[in-house]
Amino acid sequence: MKKILITGAGGFIGSHLTELCVRRGFQVRAFVRYNANNRWGWLDASPALKKIDVVAGDIRDFDSVFKAMKGCDTVFHLAALVGIPYSYISPLAYVKTNIEGTYNVLEAVKDLGVKNVLVTSTSETYGTAQYVPIDEKHLSVGQSPYAATKIAADQLALSYWRSFGLPVKVVRPFNTYGPRQSARAVVPTIMTQVLSGQRQIKLGNTSPTRDLTYVADTVEGFLQIARCPRTVGEAINIGMNTETSIGELARMIAALAKVKIRVVEDRQRLRGRSTEVERLRCNNAKLLGLTGWKPRYTLEAGLKETMDWIGRNLGVYKTGLYNV
Repeated sequence: MKKILITGAGGFIGSHLTELCVRRGFQVRAFVRYNANNRWGWLDASPALKKIDVVAGDIRDFDSVFKAMKGCDTVFHLAALVGIPYSYISPLAYVKTNIEGTYNVLEAVKDLGVKNVLVTSTSETYGTAQYVPIDEKHLSVGQSPYAATKIAADQLALSYWRSFGLPVKVVRPFNTYGPRQSARAVVPTIMTQVLSGQRQIKLGNTSPTRDLTYVADTVEGFLQIARCPRTVGEAINIGMNTETSIGELARMIAALAKVKIRVVEDRQRLRGRSTEVERLRCNNAKLLGLTGWKPRYTLEAGLKETMDWIGRNLGVYKTGLYNV
């Protein structure tokens, strides 16, 4: 690994991964979505920006992906549409971005002979846990159009390994949280309401459980998987092997903020019974066995770091608006 391309580099996890790779001494090319304002997402404010080669394009466009990948020996593919609620509104957008975008990456890798490619998956591909902890052999169940497109992208990637010998690795993070995360996710949803002075916290279903991993630990997992040749042709979970309910999470955040809250149900935030993923808990034995990855953050420590950052950057959030 010398020169790395990271797609989705301006996003939440992508920007943290980009900065980690720079700190570890790699040459990093960041692929961000083109826009007329020449904005590069979270990289605009990155202290590492001067050391990053930023390229704007569109993951749905093969030509821009191919050009961005030239000269790179490793690709981290993170570009995707990730909001579950919006996938009910515009499923086709998810098909074009998550499936066709992954196809573009795989074809470019094949044409250019790239030696190492990581495709980002999600724990949502498992659906509600049929057993816990969830290992990589768990059945795939698409409970939303988003999850279905990620299942398809995973299978497409692994088919390129079987069919063409592409050095594909599928990285499957469970619920990642931390600084820069959008308010569409549950941790910033709760924190932005609490820190803006609200004491009636609007949430959807509070009984589902999630396996929460701090973003610094998640991106370290990406790097460890990239460095490990034994992960080629494999899907690898990244998670903590713990689970926390949404209701319990809200209580933890309130305790950290030293306030009392009351959770109220907001119907627009509810997912239908057949689409709600009720339980997720990661079996991380494969990651631990194949790599040197060890998480550094407990849930409490990670929430403290996240709350501190959100408190200093509350102005970037529209706290009174539900993020689809």
